[in-house]
Amino acid sequence: MAITKSRNPPKNSRSAAARSLTCGQVMTRPHALRRDASVADALEKITSHDWDHIFIVNSERVPIGRIHAVDILKLIARKTVNRDVAWMHAIPARQLVTQEILTMKVNTPLLKAAALMLAHDLSQLAVVDSEGALIGVVSHSCVARHLPKFLL
Repeated sequence: MAITKSRNPPKNSRSAAARSLTCGQVMTRPHALRRDASVADALEKITSHDWDHIFIVNSERVPIGRIHAVDILKLIARKTVNRDVAWMHAIPARQLVTQEILTMKVNTPLLKAAALMLAHDLSQLAVVDSEGALIGVVSHSCVARHLPKFLL
């Protein structure tokens, strides 16, 4: 009776591989604007690149917040008196930041990032280097793209 090798690695090696996968290995390029950018700048970047969010960073690229496209739409909808675009150039985009962002280090396990996204109802997390500068983003799509191959 011949013994055949399975094409799938043993379950314990797959779980070890899933646990060792880090944010730095799967992160994507972040969408960011400088701290002094206006609402008009944020709107232009989001619409011209078809992004759903943008991070606001200081001069050292340390993230200070995140703006979602919906936040800009809500602001525009509230401007019922004067709908010209001049006000968008006068208001700093950082005023649209409603909550601080959670950041992950490059070596943070992807499973931990996925758990934090679920626990805090976030669609993405900022990945920062050792100085705290924004270098990447981990999102639900990153998790969906990389973890299933270890779980199945």
